[in-house]
Amino acid sequence: MLAKLPHQVGVFPPRARSFQERAEADRLRTAVDGGGTAVLGQVLTGLGGVGKTQLAADHARHAWDAGEIDVLVWVTASSRTAIVTAYAQAGAELLGTDPGDPDQASSMFLAWLGSKPYRWLIVLDDLADPADIRGLWPPDVPHGRTLVTTRRRDAALTGAGRHLVQIGVFTPDQAASYLGAALPPRHGTEDADELALLAAELAYLPLALSQAAAYLADQGMSVAAYRRVLADRTHTLAEAVPEPDALPDDQTLTLAAVWSLSVEHADKLRPEGLARLMLHLTSVLDPNGIPESALTSPSALAYLDEQRTNTGTPSTSEQAFGALRALHRMNLIDHTPDGILPSVRVHQLVQRVSRESLGPGDRERSVAAAADALAAIWPGIERDPDLTQILRSNAQIVASVEGLTLVARGIHQVLFTLGASLGNGGQVQAATDHFRDLAEAANGHLGPDHPDTLTARYGLAHWRGEAGDLAGAALATAELLTDQMRVLGPDHPATFTTRHNLARWHGYAGNPAGAAQAAAELLTDRTRVLGPDHPDTFTTRYDLARWHGYAGNPAGAAQETAELLTDRTRVLGPDHPDTLATRHNLAFWRGEAGDPASAAAGFAELLTDRTRVQGPDHPRTLVTRSNLARWRGEAGDPAGAAAGFAELLT
Repeated sequence: MLAKLPHQVGVFPPRARSFQERAEADRLRTAVDGGGTAVLGQVLTGLGGVGKTQLAADHARHAWDAGEIDVLVWVTASSRTAIVTAYAQAGAELLGTDPGDPDQASSMFLAWLGSKPYRWLIVLDDLADPADIRGLWPPDVPHGRTLVTTRRRDAALTGAGRHLVQIGVFTPDQAASYLGAALPPRHGTEDADELALLAAELAYLPLALSQAAAYLADQGMSVAAYRRVLADRTHTLAEAVPEPDALPDDQTLTLAAVWSLSVEHADKLRPEGLARLMLHLTSVLDPNGIPESALTSPSALAYLDEQRTNTGTPSTSEQAFGALRALHRMNLIDHTPDGILPSVRVHQLVQRVSRESLGPGDRERSVAAAADALAAIWPGIERDPDLTQILRSNAQIVASVEGLTLVARGIHQVLFTLGASLGNGGQVQAATDHFRDLAEAANGHLGPDHPDTLTARYGLAHWRGEAGDLAGAALATAELLTDQMRVLGPDHPATFTTRHNLARWHGYAGNPAGAAQAAAELLTDRTRVLGPDHPDTFTTRYDLARWHGYAGNPAGAAQETAELLTDRTRVLGPDHPDTLATRHNLAFWRGEAGDPASAAAGFAELLTDRTRVQGPDHPRTLVTRSNLARWRGEAGDPAGAAAGFAELLT
């Protein structure tokens, strides 16, 4: 006997506890394309665990209960065989076809969908591979709708009237609301801030929230205690969710298991065998944005080659790019190769699961490779503020994952670069704190006389002074100089640099004549050892001119600075920060020597170049604007000076 309409084939999952109404559900119910035409095929794609199946089930349930459809078929589309079998079952129930010949029965069912005016909805849940649905798509007819959920976002899933719908995580309010409703009543007294913090630490992922709530209920644990477990790196994420047989809402897989399937699929995509390794590399960097150039750099390629097996040819940047695309197609990362700054984003729990799949040695190797990649692409002149910020964030993250890896065998260059970048970008207190931590770690793991420990101490003293602690900087620099003379010798470049800074702090503390004398002695030694065109020799000349000016000879300072500018431009180029700094001082000393008009003109020209090279919001650009306004006033234009200061204040 044939089934009567309306008829349902297959069983969709029950509504999850504490199901959250989401904007995506409303969009599914009212889906139209750009021209206002109803969308008949929608593909819900997203990271495993974002709730695609629940959204599809909610949509199907709503349409069925509202009497909007005559035939509803729910297909668990984990394989081509599963799809054919479900179609054959629908054909048997609705048409009386022979289920013993599933291919024939499924073909007849699809033909029937296109020929009969019945209203139908076919849901293909958890499609694993676009190839599995080839030749099995329901027909594109006005009275039918197709809804697919999948972790894939291949181009093959779109076209023929089908639209890709990206499903993301909960909003912070939805996540907090979910936890508040899903947790047992005794948690109702939990601090709302604790719930919000837990939701953020789980990065608002629906599956993670549901499994965390079940774990809390089973263990009778407070939210604050659970957050401590999550933060404790001796516990894995798998230990902070229920056992597989105790998962909520008829779930069958833990978070780690859900994503391991996606990684396996990604690793089989071309270039085969690289996606998993690339995910390991992304797992130790900033989830909010990783420069694509780091992940395709020679350092990244060396890591991929080191970790790969059974390959005789080195990896290429094109293959590394292909691995990113494979991970993107599986929704394990978000890769935007065509943006202003091509980058990669990764959910922080995906990162954690990936890191926890590595042994200590492999994790250390991934951290070292990531640090190498960042150091390799970090520009000597930070012209792009967005790139600079993303590099700093990534360096801070990689240092926090396995920081000892980047210190125990010698401080990695990226940590020195990070500290200098923070300070040179105007974050002098952050630079001070960074070098203090670095010096303490180096002292403990490398010893007090290791060259890297001494370098970290130099950075700490330098940025203490830049932060305003002149006395502390002078004392720390003098102590460092004593140790460097003993360990490195008097002619070592690092010893010279410390002598330079010691003179500098004395000058800032009110003894410019003494600072000038120390700089003159240092210039003699640097010229003898390093040569006249070495950047460090230039730095000493720069400071010597400055201390002459502060000691009462601004005209002489201007002359010395002009000579230095000629040499720095020749050796370093016109856009180098040191060249720009020399132009700044030249304009300043000309003004102090009694030529304010020349000073104003010099600062006006410098402002144009600093804005172009360092950006309009760079601290040194702002300082240049301040000097320009000042010297305009000194040159007889107080109204222009006032206007310049008013704009700068904003």
